[in-house]
Amino acid sequence: MSSGAEHFLYQHISSMKHLLFILIVFSAFSQNPKEKIQVTDLLKIKTAGKPIVSPNGNQFIYTVTSIVDDPDKKADYMYQTHLYIGDFSSGGTRVLTSGRYSISSPTWSPDGTKIAFTRDIGAKSQVYVLDLAGGEPQAITNMPFSVANPIWDATGKEIYFQTTFTFRDYLIDSVYNKRGLRPSWTVEKAGFSQLVTKKAKLNPNGSIDEVRAYLAQNELDKKAKVINRLNFQEESTTTSEFPLPALFKINLSGGKAVLVNNPYQRWSDFEISSSGIYAVIPADSLSHPDKVLDSYIGFSSANGPKAIYQKKGYRMSNLALSPSEKWLVFQESKSLGVQNASLQIISLQQPSSLIKVPFDRVITQIKWSSDEKILYFTAQDQGGAPIFSYEIATNQVKQLTSHTDGILGFDVTKNGFIYTKTCIDNPSEIYQKIGESERIWSSLNLDWLASKQIVKPAKHTFTNSKGLKVDYWVMKPTNFQAGKKYPMVLEIHGGPSAMWGTGEASMWHEFQYYAAKGMGVVYANPRGSGGYGSDFLASNVKDWGAGPTADVMKALDLAIAEGWADTTQLAVTGGSYAGYLVSWIVGHTNRFKVACAQRGVYELSTFMGEGNAWRLVPNYFGGYPWEKATKAILDRESPYSYVQNIKTPLIIFHGENDLRTGVIQSEMLYKSLKVLGRDVEYVRHPAATHELTRSGNNRQRIDQMLRTYEFFARYLKIGEL
Repeated sequence: MSSGAEHFLYQHISSMKHLLFILIVFSAFSQNPKEKIQVTDLLKIKTAGKPIVSPNGNQFIYTVTSIVDDPDKKADYMYQTHLYIGDFSSGGTRVLTSGRYSISSPTWSPDGTKIAFTRDIGAKSQVYVLDLAGGEPQAITNMPFSVANPIWDATGKEIYFQTTFTFRDYLIDSVYNKRGLRPSWTVEKAGFSQLVTKKAKLNPNGSIDEVRAYLAQNELDKKAKVINRLNFQEESTTTSEFPLPALFKINLSGGKAVLVNNPYQRWSDFEISSSGIYAVIPADSLSHPDKVLDSYIGFSSANGPKAIYQKKGYRMSNLALSPSEKWLVFQESKSLGVQNASLQIISLQQPSSLIKVPFDRVITQIKWSSDEKILYFTAQDQGGAPIFSYEIATNQVKQLTSHTDGILGFDVTKNGFIYTKTCIDNPSEIYQKIGESERIWSSLNLDWLASKQIVKPAKHTFTNSKGLKVDYWVMKPTNFQAGKKYPMVLEIHGGPSAMWGTGEASMWHEFQYYAAKGMGVVYANPRGSGGYGSDFLASNVKDWGAGPTADVMKALDLAIAEGWADTTQLAVTGGSYAGYLVSWIVGHTNRFKVACAQRGVYELSTFMGEGNAWRLVPNYFGGYPWEKATKAILDRESPYSYVQNIKTPLIIFHGENDLRTGVIQSEMLYKSLKVLGRDVEYVRHPAATHELTRSGNNRQRIDQMLRTYEFFARYLKIGEL
């Protein structure tokens, strides 16, 4: 063969090899073009806060929360929130704050030239003002305590802000309580009909007044907590102190901050008008506020206070004043029991004139149109959180966005809406809606998600034994192949009045992670969930166990009926009320190969004293543990009553400082299963609260997810670790 022919053949073979290599690579890429979701992708998720449109309608501000390395703790992470501004004309966005310290609660000045927010520098957050003409944000408060939620007055010359005194601090404060005000309500200190304020020297061996002074100093020095109040459990600790919400205002031209309200009145919500302040106030001014569930709407002005609206047996919340101050919208709910709040509109010119919005859902945000003809709001609905409109003239409610998405914060623009949204493809971005069209504005998570495989849940519905329609969602494993059998995990939500779906952000990463690990995922909104009306919400009253179990198990059975799940490889997991339901389920069936119960309630009589959410007991079960009829229901509905039946391997999680459900709940369950010789593991996360998996320490969030997966892997065929 000639050298030319050899050269041609060599080139031809080389080209064929190169082409074959390209085809192999392209084939492999086309089969697996993207990466699976990893557990550490949790750290990449950025979350947009509520957009707020400028007074002239040309711009909007919003916050972005990121997870970044903690400079003070090796291999740990911290949340960091900064302020951004978007321009509707240019379509551009720029960051307004930076650095280590986070900001919160941004708000426009009335003329749109400045932005106020709080910044947390050190232990005490203060109010800052940023002039958009240039320069660094300037602190306008220097209070000896943390402040929050700045609000401009109509002139732009003053800013209101909030703080909280402890009862003891305000009682003896010589600056903000110069007149020595005392509450009208009893402090309920056993054996005393009034406050003891007599001054005496500290002497443990002295007179009774000197002994009392000595003991009081021990309380101040944190050597004792003396508890006389009913609601002494906070989220992470117990307290003998009583919080007093306080409203201040400060003039931007200088001067000291002025206390606006009497903190003893305990305002729980307020709206500032040009002539005074509308506030939600406890209805009984003589009884201890911990025991007063009813409230009313009052108005405080230079002419003195007056009641605007009150209804016995009800409480008010979420005030929203219309632009002209003609209308006030609020939510009204029964003080006891299980039901959604109703949305009410009151005419401030004729307070006896009341409009009830015909809508039975959990409403999450309210906004007036500029002409006051329409009320816009978001609400939980069928697994999403759409924007709705209510037209006062026609008394009609319309849905404006899809219930497959969750609008987590919105504002009204000149020609539509600007909002932050969570959806199947992306946990958080800013979107703009004009008419029927929607455009994505931000790129918070788009870049890293572009290289990831996202599994899309399929929504289904069935009718349960009570005739209620129950929604459920099924996610196939990442890289699902027809004909193969896969493990499946049943995920259950808490509350019990929570709602899951494709418009709910908190579980986005966990669901995708389990799918990436080769598991199918099924989740449902069983009876008792929010998002479906008051009848659905109350359908688990005196029935926390069997009824909701029937619903989630029906969802599981229907998912299995699709034909790809391995029925010998089933897991179940959930937190809070769902921790309760997981333990109930494994106490009544052995269908699951492995289970995980997180921060749950397992013995309802004990929960009455253990958790700060204890009012769930009388609200859902009709009474208290010392009442014979109620005690029988609590015993029947407590998973602990069936602990001897639990044979399923179980991992139990609880935050060390979780007082919403109480750590003794999980200790009882674990200890009992250990005595019974069952496969059980107990994990406590130091300093963690009930919010661990949603907003807690990120190493602990990753730790809990990995420990759950690792425990599942001991019993399920989900690959090597």
